[in-house]
Amino acid sequence: MTNSRKLRRKGFTLVELLLVITILGILGTVVVVNFASAGDDARKATTLTSINAITQACDIYRMKTGRVPRNLEDLTNGINDDEPLLKAGALNDAWGIPFEYKAEGKKYVVRSAGADGVMNTEDDLTN
Repeated sequence: MTNSRKLRRKGFTLVELLLVITILGILGTVVVVNFASAGDDARKATTLTSINAITQACDIYRMKTGRVPRNLEDLTNGINDDEPLLKAGALNDAWGIPFEYKAEGKKYVVRSAGADGVMNTEDDLTN
């Protein structure tokens, strides 16, 4: 072997370097996409937990008063000098948007607009 062939074998070629950089870029993209969706999943789970807590507070309110709350603020006021069923800060979803509450007779619906912040779209969360 001549000296010129030995020198060519020691380094990486441009194609090899580009291939490694491309693979690292693809792996980085996959990691970023997975972590971005994890945040939305956590907000969704937190909002569903809040909706369940509001639903339970509404049921307790109905047991104590014989009627469903007129609005969510009724849950943050004490009933007959009792402690409030919810704190005022619990009336917003994980995106900071107030829950929508509708009461009809003895039934009620608690709804979050979801990630897009717009009601009546496919990402809405409800009880």
